[in-house]
Amino acid sequence: MVGACRAFVSVSEVGSFTGGSAAAGIPQPVASRRIAALERHLGERLFDRSARRVLLTPFGRDLLPRARQLVRSADALEQDAKRARLRPVRLAVPATCTTRALAELDAAARTHELFLEFRRADPAERVDLVRTLDVRAALVAVPADEAEWSVPLGVAGTTERHHGPVHLDSLRAGRAERSPRRRVWIQPEDDVPHVRDRLLRVRDAVGLRPAQVAVAESLSAGAAEALGSADLLLCSAEQAVEFGFLWHPVAELPLARGYGITAEAGYDADLLRTALRADVACCLGAVDGTGLENG
Repeated sequence: MVGACRAFVSVSEVGSFTGGSAAAGIPQPVASRRIAALERHLGERLFDRSARRVLLTPFGRDLLPRARQLVRSADALEQDAKRARLRPVRLAVPATCTTRALAELDAAARTHELFLEFRRADPAERVDLVRTLDVRAALVAVPADEAEWSVPLGVAGTTERHHGPVHLDSLRAGRAERSPRRRVWIQPEDDVPHVRDRLLRVRDAVGLRPAQVAVAESLSAGAAEALGSADLLLCSAEQAVEFGFLWHPVAELPLARGYGITAEAGYDADLLRTALRADVACCLGAVDGTGLENG
């Protein structure tokens, strides 16, 4: 019905079957067949074909406004469907994700007709954003042994020049030492119990002062402390490269960020877990569940 009405409207506006079919983007025989089928369906002729120029019959003139309305409605439906397909899925992501990494994830998602809109946030806020329906899904912080993606963590700074792990007990100052005690700065992305509390237990076990392991106000603030002193930043190896730091694992225990996906009720996030799994891992600078490092 829509195709026939489109041919009918085009031919009536142009005044010929040849020109009308070209305007509708279909071959002339197809336009003729569609209009003839529409006439049979409606029970009356739409055009007077006896004249040199194609003219509407009175019946055709009466039906033309409604046919135009149907064609406009069909066009509007197609546009609505296109907009619906292109409607971005709002995804909360760690503030540590770079603009380049997010752009690459978005580009990969578009090959699956998924358009992403990102909201950077700290761990607790990402959970809240899903609960308040401000986003449809979020990459949330979980313990590494429960994670779909994990990011190994270590400490980095400008002063550690040796190879191998850093022993946190080496930060313990002697009684005669007058220089400021070195600190380890935890960035907000790692201010979660399964990372922070484990590091604090090691701090206490090796005899560091409470202030020697502290949470920075922001990633840039923690990095600035490490840049301007002998302090260390808890971070991924990828972040260490970004800041020009030398990165080392922590000798006393393995540390890692863990990530999973949580989504609003009714939204299926399986595409992020399956077809886009490696792309999400690259965005996070992570090791996915297969144990293979990405990035």
